[in-house]
Amino acid sequence: MLVLALLGMACLPVVFALFLCFDEIADRVACGWSEWRDRRRERRTIARLDRDFAAGPSTRDVDLTELDRPDRRPLELLAADLRRLGRHRLAAGGRSVVWHRSVIEAYDDRLRAACRALGTVEHLAELTGVDREIERVRVEGLLAAAGLGLPTVDADRRPRDRRA
Repeated sequence: MLVLALLGMACLPVVFALFLCFDEIADRVACGWSEWRDRRRERRTIARLDRDFAAGPSTRDVDLTELDRPDRRPLELLAADLRRLGRHRLAAGGRSVVWHRSVIEAYDDRLRAACRALGTVEHLAELTGVDREIERVRVEGLLAAAGLGLPTVDADRRPRDRRA
């Protein structure tokens, strides 16, 4: 019993120190936990960005020197033209057939230019009819996979009048 009393007296200063410094200890533990959680979140974010921006098979073989030629139209302008012409192509109701054909030809011309700029293989000039439509969808998918945003699919999803 005497040993326990002496041990209790020897540990009493430690208990007082823990009691008086409890807020400091709790603060250090909380800060350490917060820093660990922030580092873990940053690592997960970086890993997610690496996965999202990793070069896919369609973008690995892109020659970036081709993008810097002075005679080449900037890719941003090609993308803007494709978006504009895509909206006109999908909303051709009430327009003449000649106007619609010219919009489709201009759209295909911009698709070919974007494919040349990104090094993507396309066969739009060689095909006609339904085959050309299928090739156009394939090329749009390849360009979207290469990072060129083409909202032509979203333009077709406009809210429709429910009265019809």
